[in-house]
Amino acid sequence: MVTINVHDAKTHLSRLLERAHAGEEIILAKSGIPYARLVPLAPSEAREPGGLDGYLGESFFDSLPDSELDAWEGDS
Repeated sequence: MVTINVHDAKTHLSRLLERAHAGEEIILAKSGIPYARLVPLAPSEAREPGGLDGYLGESFFDSLPDSELDAWEGDS
């Protein structure tokens, strides 16, 4: 873990991003006081269409009743 002043971080942001992406934790400080932490994002799992089992019946595509539409549109 390394602490970097905000002024230096602005000057070398691209390099700091590469270091964080490589797994290094970087603390950003203002006047020596820690303000923020620059860390890599956790890898996300890609979602693929069709991953869930199920079936939508024809009624799924029917129009909503007026009372339901009014509730969504804020009408009472």
